[in-house]
Amino acid sequence: MAKSVNKVILLGNVGKDPEIKSTPSGVQVATFSIATSERFKDKTGNWQDRTEWHNLVAYQRTAEIIRDYVKKGSKLYIEGRLQTSSWDDKTTGQKKYRTEIIVNDLSLLSGKGEGESGGSGYSRSNTASFDQSGPAQEYSQATEITDDDIPF
Repeated sequence: MAKSVNKVILLGNVGKDPEIKSTPSGVQVATFSIATSERFKDKTGNWQDRTEWHNLVAYQRTAEIIRDYVKKGSKLYIEGRLQTSSWDDKTTGQKKYRTEIIVNDLSLLSGKGEGESGGSGYSRSNTASFDQSGPAQEYSQATEITDDDIPF
């Protein structure tokens, strides 16, 4: 089988507070949207902004982190994959589609007091996570590198 890739990388702002639910088996699920913007010149040479809204879904521990730290206005870096689901509309019988980004990695980029989020400097990945306010940050602040420490 030929190699294929399904990867999405986004850097944007949360549009409204995430919605958190639990499955019957107790798995946390967070749904939210983020906006990305691009700036371009139109035919007349004027700058225009185009905003794109993206629907995201996160599960388990990542959903819990979103519940605890992400609010409307938070700036996020997201890595994930596209997933499209379909269903038949009960009233019209038409086939409906929804494309979402399943979050695999999340980094909160908002600083304290920025926007409405009051960010945390927290990063969450499926493979590792860290809280930058812990002992590692204290150690890095205590060990300052000077010119004498650089070997060249």
